[in-house]
Amino acid sequence: MQVDIWSDIRCPFCYIGKRKFEMALKEFDQKNEVEVIWHSFELDPQAQTMPDGDMYDHLAKVKGQTREWSVKMHEHVTNLAKEVGLAYDFDKAIIANSFNAHRLIQFAKTKNLGDQVKENLLKAYFILGQNIDDKKTLIEIGIESGMNKNEVEEVIHSDAFSTQVREDEALAHQIGVTGVPFFVFDKKFAVSGAQDPAVFLQALEKMKNK
Repeated sequence: MQVDIWSDIRCPFCYIGKRKFEMALKEFDQKNEVEVIWHSFELDPQAQTMPDGDMYDHLAKVKGQTREWSVKMHEHVTNLAKEVGLAYDFDKAIIANSFNAHRLIQFAKTKNLGDQVKENLLKAYFILGQNIDDKKTLIEIGIESGMNKNEVEEVIHSDAFSTQVREDEALAHQIGVTGVPFFVFDKKFAVSGAQDPAVFLQALEKMKNK
């Protein structure tokens, strides 16, 4: 079975959704036959990387809300993340464009390391407070994930895999993906959002019996 997942490294619900899907997969009796393919999706392709920016002020400005509202929203998401064992730290999170991080994932997929790189990028952004648009950081994450140093450097210092990112995003638009995470099971059945593990397990069971 193939499960295609569109998500963005900057999306807090994508990390939560990844964990919930993994929880369901652990309970699935044919988990070793499931191939997970990560696809690129940018929530805000025009996002500017601002290493000195404040995450709370940034969301407040984007949504036309107050800083107090933004702080409460981030607290709510942080609590949701805790429920699946993730310790989000928005106090030190760095506002960053995710395009280059998506290029790294696309490269990692050619080495069967897509899931590992995806995990390490999400952790870098939401937990460690690292800049996911910083070339040195991306290279370190690539190496840490098991990729060759010279190859990672070559990819990051070029525009390699940009086409693959754009193709993923075009496909998302074509099939009507407007929000992430978005899961497609065997190209037949879709689940949108960070649903409960039971919902994902039900989808896996449904497709198993097709």
